[in-house]
Amino acid sequence: MLKKPVEVVMMPPVFVVDHRFMLLSPAHLFESSLWRALESASCPPLWLPWLSGQGSLTRQLKAYKPGFMLQLLQQQHQPLPAALAKRWGCSHGLCREVLMSLDGQPAVFAQSWLPDSTIAALQPLAMLGEQPLGEYIFTQPGLSRGGIEVLCLPQGLQLPAVPGAAHTELWGRRSYFSLQQHEFLVQEIFLTGWLD
Repeated sequence: MLKKPVEVVMMPPVFVVDHRFMLLSPAHLFESSLWRALESASCPPLWLPWLSGQGSLTRQLKAYKPGFMLQLLQQQHQPLPAALAKRWGCSHGLCREVLMSLDGQPAVFAQSWLPDSTIAALQPLAMLGEQPLGEYIFTQPGLSRGGIEVLCLPQGLQLPAVPGAAHTELWGRRSYFSLQQHEFLVQEIFLTGWLD
């Protein structure tokens, strides 16, 4: 029997958030024209190891600095962006947004899109709560990762529920994953101030 995905809307934030700056919607982040192939982007050397890593970002963050924490910001079943709906052949899916921090410092804003077909086949992906997605999928057999795309968000664009992110440019990456032949998309935006 198919369980209904856990749905969370704006859980009380661990970090202080100024809601006046929530300008970049989930769909806008996916649809941004700034995404380009990693190989054709001029990534800053400081961020390149993080943007190009093929393994679990959760594991990479935990190895870099202590005090890893994940906050589930929202998880909603909603219409997919048009390009994803066309790619996956379905109109709706799950959008999950989390904030990962190290030692109390926000480090990564992550957004995942999972079509209904993937949720139906891999129900644990909809029940993760505050367990990192990467912590789960990188322990499962049959996982593959597509090419990495990166973007640089210009100064002035504010991510949902991430305080202060509008005051500097931010680098991010995304990849399509396939787990047991069921696809989903993960987008990760690296915040500033935590990387030595």
